[in-house]
Amino acid sequence: MGKTLTEIAQELKNSEKKVQLIYAFNGAGKTRLSRAFKELVSPKHEEEEAQDGDTGVKVLYYNAFTEDLFYWDNDLEKDTDRKLVIRPNAFTDWALEDEGQDSNIITNFQHYTNDKLTPRFNEGYNEVSFSIEGGNEERIDNIKISRGEESCFIWCVFFSLLKEVVEVLNVPEPENRSTNKFDDLEYIFIDDPVSSLDENHLIELAVNIAEVIKSSDYKLNELKFIITTHNPLFYNVIYNELNAKEGYMLSKYEDGTFKLEEKKGDSNKSFSYHLFLKQTIEEALDSGTVQKYHFTLLRNLYEKTANFLGYPQWSDLLPDDRQIYYNRIIQFTSHSTLSNEAVAEPTEAEKQTVGFLLKHLIDNKYWKEDLQ
Repeated sequence: MGKTLTEIAQELKNSEKKVQLIYAFNGAGKTRLSRAFKELVSPKHEEEEAQDGDTGVKVLYYNAFTEDLFYWDNDLEKDTDRKLVIRPNAFTDWALEDEGQDSNIITNFQHYTNDKLTPRFNEGYNEVSFSIEGGNEERIDNIKISRGEESCFIWCVFFSLLKEVVEVLNVPEPENRSTNKFDDLEYIFIDDPVSSLDENHLIELAVNIAEVIKSSDYKLNELKFIITTHNPLFYNVIYNELNAKEGYMLSKYEDGTFKLEEKKGDSNKSFSYHLFLKQTIEEALDSGTVQKYHFTLLRNLYEKTANFLGYPQWSDLLPDDRQIYYNRIIQFTSHSTLSNEAVAEPTEAEKQTVGFLLKHLIDNKYWKEDLQ
């Protein structure tokens, strides 16, 4: 029998583990779980009462709602002074004004995107403009960055805050800390950070997160981490970097309830990832709900099969006219640095291509039920 997300959040809260790593496909409820967990640990009415000297902060989270702290002022009248506005909040105020993390945010952002793309904070740290260096030492100011770049920037703000928080809480005596704002902090919840990064940067990001987690002294602060992701590569890197003994898989039933089951080993060893890929694609085909991310799942299945069978390229398994099918898959699964840029939703013909290529993989005996 399935459970509600609040019940699963309670299980996570009751756990004594320092790190709980959860894998789930898109649409399985990861972001809603983070919200349910936050509301369970720190209800909104408690936050409103925690004023005037009370620290009150019990959970720090990054998810899709984190982006709601940032919005664009596009200067619709003149279209020349575009800037990203930061809504008033205690966390970014502390990171930027009190701790001066703006330079670290800029450095991290340029590392993951483009070293010529520069964020520029205003004096009050409540607005950010972006410029890019052009040719002949020219600079283009007040540009509007892409959605992928925006997500990356917001993650860099959070990650800089996260690193500083861990360093502060590692100071043994509370009276010696630079702030007591986070003395009551118990949980860090991270949901799918910057899934638009290419594989190399995604691996690096996972390693960096693992390093921060390992640097947190559990004897001093008992800070606990919950990480959810739909990306098997990110899951595997985190799992292995932390030398984890087990992880979890979140699944959603048709009746709207959920299941959280423990899995030992990374995704390649513990939960037959290829079976879930195949099942998820087949369900989308049966219900007529194929989306562009199903192309990514299909590509992952081809890659895993090619690796298992010893083919140098996953495209070697495609049917005749390989280049046509390869181009179509690449269109929806680009591994560019910020791969979630605007790509049109698949047409009906393109959705049928997913079914055709899945059937091809199975009918030609490339794919095996016992593939491990």
